[in-house]
Amino acid sequence: MKRYTRPIKELWNLWESRARMGIYPFDYTVFEDAKAVVTSLTSYDRDTWAAAFSAVASRYEEAGMLAEKQGDRERAKTTFLHAYSFYRMARFPTTNSKGKLFAYRKSQELFFRAAQYLEVPVERVEMPFPGGEGEGDRVVAYLQVPKGKEPLPLLIVSGGIDTFKEDSREEDVLEKGIATLAIDIPGVGDAPLKGSIDGKRLFDAIFDWVRTRHDIDPNHVGYWGSSTGGYWAVKVAHTHRAHLAAVISQGGCVHHAFEADWIEKAQTGDYPFELAETLAYAFGRSTFEEWVEYAPQLSLLRQGVLDEPCAPLLLVNGLHDSVFPIEDYYLLLQHGDPKSARFFDAPHMGYTRNTRSIILDWLSARLRRNEK
Repeated sequence: MKRYTRPIKELWNLWESRARMGIYPFDYTVFEDAKAVVTSLTSYDRDTWAAAFSAVASRYEEAGMLAEKQGDRERAKTTFLHAYSFYRMARFPTTNSKGKLFAYRKSQELFFRAAQYLEVPVERVEMPFPGGEGEGDRVVAYLQVPKGKEPLPLLIVSGGIDTFKEDSREEDVLEKGIATLAIDIPGVGDAPLKGSIDGKRLFDAIFDWVRTRHDIDPNHVGYWGSSTGGYWAVKVAHTHRAHLAAVISQGGCVHHAFEADWIEKAQTGDYPFELAETLAYAFGRSTFEEWVEYAPQLSLLRQGVLDEPCAPLLLVNGLHDSVFPIEDYYLLLQHGDPKSARFFDAPHMGYTRNTRSIILDWLSARLRRNEK
């Protein structure tokens, strides 16, 4: 098995178009600043990476505080978002060094400085979690509840190994009168436990908490998991089906993604760097070799999950996904209950100009179908 790392000098060629468009992972960054940092780096040293992006972030943080002091709310919001985004890049892809963890905490701080200016307030909620040895005692999530006739349907949203709850942007869901709850999947952000075969315990705490809220309808709850979050979406669609009216797994992994040959192949795909290492970190490991050894047991086929009944489930991905193979979703369609699926002529996650609207139409029909 070969561990491949993209040469740092090639990284900007991969990222330039994304940075110019301001899309993942460059949401809210400023192009020229992003270019200056990436092209100045000479290695992937984690703390050097964190320091380079944090230096830019701190400048925007100071500018935001000045705008706030001057009463310029719009400029304060925009500048704080820039600061958050560069701290987010400083901790990218995950918090596996001292510098990256510090940057993550700063990104959270700046996220909330910007969030105070959002139309729908962001509420930080804590849910009791009966963690075992070495685990936390709470699930931290961000709740947004739009104005509307309560109780409202709820969409739980999560990214994957590099997209944390602070990075969720669901304005179009809120506009449909659906509340959102942004969470961290096991092993990332503030999650109280690492990923594992029984990492689904995280969702026990979430669904217990949902039933305590007067403003949320527990009979109209959905979950949208993206990338590695799509793995957990598939799993909880089966294991927690009684709690879910609709589940979307977008760009997720199921079985083949955990095989040694795919892990090696994916290292040379579209993911920028340290894919296996970042996955390993989310599941309590650290190296490429440890991930290759551990990953096969995560297969939902081997666990017997796929032949169990499941909640209504929509599978979305690109036919040319080089992060997780589209064959995982083909396999899923061959097992258990019938699922809905929409695949696009696109890479990982299947993004096109129509992808999100298609997902939202499917989701809205299931979360709001019993309204009168």
